[in-house]
Amino acid sequence: MDVRNIILVQCDSMDGRVMGCMGHRAVRNATPNMDRMARNGVLFANAYSNNPICCPSRASTWSGLYTHHCEAWNNYKGLEPGDPTFMTRLNEAGYKTQCFGKTDYLSGQHTVRARVSPWTRSANILKPNYSMKAPRTLDSMERRIQKRDWDVVDRSIEWLEQAAEEQRPFCLYIGLEAPHPPFIASRYYLDMIDEEGVTVPPEDKQDHPVMYYQRINKNWTHGFSEDMVKLTRKIYFAMIAEVDAMLGEILGAVERLGLSDSTYVIFTSDHGELALEHRQYYKMNMYEPAVRVPLIVTGPDIERNKRVDNLVSLIDIYPTLMDMAAQNPLERLDGHSLMPELAGGINASRPEWVFSEFHDTSCNTGVFMVRKGDWKYVAYPGYEPQLFNLADDPWEIINLSAQHPKKVAEMDALLRSIVDYEAVDAKVKAYDRESFRKWRQEQKELGTYWAYMSRIFSGWDDLAEDQVQPWTEEDEKNIEQWLNS
Repeated sequence: MDVRNIILVQCDSMDGRVMGCMGHRAVRNATPNMDRMARNGVLFANAYSNNPICCPSRASTWSGLYTHHCEAWNNYKGLEPGDPTFMTRLNEAGYKTQCFGKTDYLSGQHTVRARVSPWTRSANILKPNYSMKAPRTLDSMERRIQKRDWDVVDRSIEWLEQAAEEQRPFCLYIGLEAPHPPFIASRYYLDMIDEEGVTVPPEDKQDHPVMYYQRINKNWTHGFSEDMVKLTRKIYFAMIAEVDAMLGEILGAVERLGLSDSTYVIFTSDHGELALEHRQYYKMNMYEPAVRVPLIVTGPDIERNKRVDNLVSLIDIYPTLMDMAAQNPLERLDGHSLMPELAGGINASRPEWVFSEFHDTSCNTGVFMVRKGDWKYVAYPGYEPQLFNLADDPWEIINLSAQHPKKVAEMDALLRSIVDYEAVDAKVKAYDRESFRKWRQEQKELGTYWAYMSRIFSGWDDLAEDQVQPWTEEDEKNIEQWLNS
C-alpha cells in the first residue's frame, strides 16, 4: 500500500450518539458534514473514550496505552515529555507533522483546581469544585461563535495548502475545543435543531453515592425545570452543529486541494458531555453521554457508507495510524487497528469488550467500566457497582446489580482480567495523598494555602469575592483525618 496522508480531527466533549447519521432526531438537519463522512466512509457506531476527561483521554489516544499503563491520572498528570506517541513514530517514518489547537495530553496543564480537586477527591468533601455559567443564546445569525476554534480551522487549511504542494506525506492533528461548555450558541445554529427531538432525560431510579458526591462537586446551580433542561440540551446540540460546520470547511479544503484520494480523515472526540442527563453537566463518569464518542473515517481503500457496530475505543487510533502509514509500532500498544474493519473485513484479535477508567476530579473513588454486548458494568472501589442493560435501559437509570448477581460476578471477573482495579485505585490514591501533602506544605510556607482552598472548594470559576466560602478549621480537620487514614 502506498504511504498516505492523515488528518485527525478531534473535538472536545461530543456525545457520539448526537449525529444525524446515528439517527438522533434533534440534529438530523444539523450535522450534514459528519453525515457525509459516514456516507463516504466508515461510521463506528459504538466508539468509546478510555477515560472520560480531557488530558487522560488524550494521553491514552496519543500513547496507545490505557490510563493505568501510561499513568496519566488526571488533567494535571498526563504524559511526560519524551514519552513516545503516534506523532513520534510518524516523524521517524518521515512524515511531515503538525498540530493546531488543543492537544492536552502532557502533564502540567490546567488550573490549580485541576490538581487539588482530584488529589483530595477521596477525602469526600461535600463542597463544590465547579461553577458553570447559565446557558446562553445569542440573538444573531453569527456563524463563528467559537472563534478560537475557527482560527484553528483557518490555520489548518493554510497549512494544508502548503503541504499539498510537497511530495512528502503528512499527518495533521486538528484539536477543537467545542462543543465543550459553557453552553452558548447563536440563532444560526439553534435554528438547525429539531425542537421535537430535544427530550428531557428521565431521572435515575437510584442515587448512587459516588454520583451524589459528583453532583455536589459539579455544582449545577440553574435548576432542572423542563425549560432549563431543554434549553441546555438544545444549545449543546447547536454547538455540535457549529463543530459540523468547522468539519465541513476542513473536508472542503481536502477536496479542493485534490487530496481526497490520498488522505485519510478521522473525526472523533476525546469524550462526551452529559448535557443534563442524570442531572449533570460535563463528563467524568461512565454513563453513555460521557463515554460515547463519534468516530468516522474516510480515505483511500476504505469502505463507503458502512456502519460498524462492534465495540471500539480511542485506544485503537494509534495502531490504526501505524497501519495507515505502513509502519510497525515499536512498543506494545493496548489497542487494535481499525484497518481490517475499514477495509471491509473484521479484526479477529479485537476483544468483544471495551474498557474505560477514571481517577480524576468529581469522583470520590476510582471508576472502572467494561461493556460487553448490551451489558455495562461499572466498579467503584469501596462502593457498590452499577450494572446496566443498554438494550432495555438506554438512559441507564436502573441499576440491575442487586437483581443479577451472576451477571455482576461475570462482568467483574471480565474487568479483573483486564486490570487489577483495586490495586490501581490504591496506587492512584497514594499518589493523590502524596501530591497533595507536598503541595499543601509548599502553599502553607507561601501563605497561600487557605486562600486557595477557599476558592477551590467554592466552585473556583468566575467567582466574585462575596461568593468565596471560607476554608474552615473543621474543613482542615477533615483533611488531616484523610491524610492520616
